[in-house]
Amino acid sequence: MINVPFSLDELKAGKVFYINKPLGWTSFDVVNKVRSAWCKYFKEKKLKVGHAGTLDPLATGVIVVCTGKCTKQIDALQAHEKEYVATLELGATTPSFDKEHEIDQRYPFEHITREQVDETLKQFVGEILQVPPVYSAVKIDGKRAYDYARKGRDVELRAKPLQIKEIEVIDFSLPLLTIRVVCSKGTYIRALARDIGNALNSGAYLVSLERTRVGDTSIEHCTTVEMLTTPYLSLINK
Repeated sequence: MINVPFSLDELKAGKVFYINKPLGWTSFDVVNKVRSAWCKYFKEKKLKVGHAGTLDPLATGVIVVCTGKCTKQIDALQAHEKEYVATLELGATTPSFDKEHEIDQRYPFEHITREQVDETLKQFVGEILQVPPVYSAVKIDGKRAYDYARKGRDVELRAKPLQIKEIEVIDFSLPLLTIRVVCSKGTYIRALARDIGNALNSGAYLVSLERTRVGDTSIEHCTTVEMLTTPYLSLINK
């Protein structure tokens, strides 16, 4: 016999889940999938479910999902420290600073050495100012920046202060560079890739990104969407 992991009363009282987001899914896709499964099983029209800290569709890793009364903790959970593993391609850029768009410019990268990278990354440790990507959810006059960008309109985004606690090289294999970053909320790793490319007198864009930790919870301790939905859907389909 299959037992569902959580009752409706428990979900309404509030639970916090750390989920490993699949590649290609939006953060809302994750929320919608688990909420839909729970609502179908419990025959509920509504169930309060939200997420803390958006991950781009092309990123994978830890996303925090809250239910019921725990949705009141979302702001506090979003403030937790984050850790990422990012792979950059040096010598090229895209409009979105990741693989969502095709490469628009190429630059020399053969001059870049491991020693140069190590020295350059030091300038990004501590409190820095970062201009968010134009293709982002930052609001300008009530609209998302990506809405303007997709219509070909130029927008000026203000630099925002943020904290990068640690940044180190994991692998250096030109033109690819893989780094680990520990940072505060509001950090755009895509924008960091852009800035690293500029600092190396080249270009760079993000080819892969995994959020490996939020607060004290690492990806090894995450559940999956399937683990949270399969027991309920299996019983519905019996």
